[in-house]
Amino acid sequence: MRSARRGSSDPLMANPLPLIPDPTPIRAFLEASHIEQAGSVRDFAFRELAPLPEPPDDEAARGETRRIVEVLGRGGWLQAIANQDLRSCALIREALGGASPLADAAFALQGLSATPFILADNEALRARWLPELIGGRAIGAFVMTEPEAGSDVASLTTRAIRDGGDYVLDGEKHLISNAGIADVHVVFASTDPARGSRGISAFAVPAGTPGLRFEGAQVMASPHPLGALSFEECRIPASHRLGGEGEGFKLGMSVLDRLRPTVGAAACGMAARALHEAVHHALQRHQFGAPLADLQIVQEKLGRMAIQLDAARLLVYRAVWEKDLGAARITVEAATAKAFATEAAQGIVDQAIQILGGRGVLADHPVDRLYRSVRALRIYEGATEVQRLIVAGALLRTAREAEE
Repeated sequence: MRSARRGSSDPLMANPLPLIPDPTPIRAFLEASHIEQAGSVRDFAFRELAPLPEPPDDEAARGETRRIVEVLGRGGWLQAIANQDLRSCALIREALGGASPLADAAFALQGLSATPFILADNEALRARWLPELIGGRAIGAFVMTEPEAGSDVASLTTRAIRDGGDYVLDGEKHLISNAGIADVHVVFASTDPARGSRGISAFAVPAGTPGLRFEGAQVMASPHPLGALSFEECRIPASHRLGGEGEGFKLGMSVLDRLRPTVGAAACGMAARALHEAVHHALQRHQFGAPLADLQIVQEKLGRMAIQLDAARLLVYRAVWEKDLGAARITVEAATAKAFATEAAQGIVDQAIQILGGRGVLADHPVDRLYRSVRALRIYEGATEVQRLIVAGALLRTAREAEE
C-alpha cells in the first residue's frame, strides 16, 4: 500500500481551496490580527504543503519532517509558540491539520519541546535552544512516555541520579516523536522515586550525548518519525536541568495544559478537510440518475458532520481564548476541547469515507491519509478517557465543596 503513495501528490482533488481555518464562526474569540492570520496560514498551508506527496515510509518521513520544520521556521509560523499566543497556534494547527498531517505533527512537536524552555527557570538553556527551535534550525523531542508509563506519568522509571555536578540518566522511552532526528530532547526522569510525581525532574539532553541511543523506529499507520530511545549511564551537567529538582511533573503538565486544546484544533482541521472533500464529492458524483447530494441520507450525514465540527471548534477556541486572556489554568477547558474535538473528528473523517465510497480508501486520496492520521489524536497528550476523568474530577470537587 505504501508504494502506491510514492510520487503521488495531493492537488486538492481539483477542489476549490478549502476554507480552513474559517474565522467566521469563531470570530468572538479572535482579535483582528488572528482573523488576518487565518487567511495567511490557510494560503501558505494549502498552496505550499498540501501538494506535497505523503512520504512512502517512516524513514522518508524523518527527512521530510526536518524540511517542514525549516519551512515553518523561515516562514515565521513557529513564532506563535514563542509568543505563547494559543489562538495563533490553534489557527496554524487547524490549517496544517487540514493540509498536511505530518506538517501539523512537526509544528506540535516544536511546541511541546520549545515550551519547557519558555516556562522553566533556566535562562542559559532558554537562550541556547529556544531561538533554534523557533527558527526551525533545530528539532525538539518531548521525551516522557515509557513502555509502562503512558497516561500514568507518575509511574515512569527512568532515573536521573545526581553525581557531583552531573546527573546520570538510565532508562527507556518509547512512542517518542522525532526520536532519531531531534537535536535536543526534553527528558522527564525520576530524581526521587519515593516522592512519586513530586520526584520527577526535567532535563535538556542534546543529540549526540554519550549514553543516549536511538533504538529504532516504531511504525505508525501514517508515516511519522516515531521511535524508542534508551539512556545508559547518560551523563549530563546539572545545569541542563529545566527548573528545580522535583519540578518536572509540574512543568510537563503545564506544557500539556497549554497545548492540549491545539490538538483539538488539528483535529478540527482534519475534520474540516474531510467534510470539504465529502461535500465536493456529493455534488459531483451521480448515482441513480442524480447527484449524491440530492439523497436525504447523504444530507443527514453532512448535516451531522457540520454540527459536530462547529461545536468542536467553539470548544477549542473557548479554551485557547481563556488562556490568552490570562487564565492561570485551563485544565478542564482543555480536556473538554481535546476530548470532544478528537472524537468528533474521528467520526467526521469516517463518515466522509462512507460518502466517498471506494475512492475514500484509495491510498493517494487525502481523506484516506486523514483517516490514518486522525486516530492518534485521541490518544497522545492524554487519551480521551483521561480527559473525561479530568472533567469529572473537577465536577465532583465543585459539588463536594458546595455540600460542605
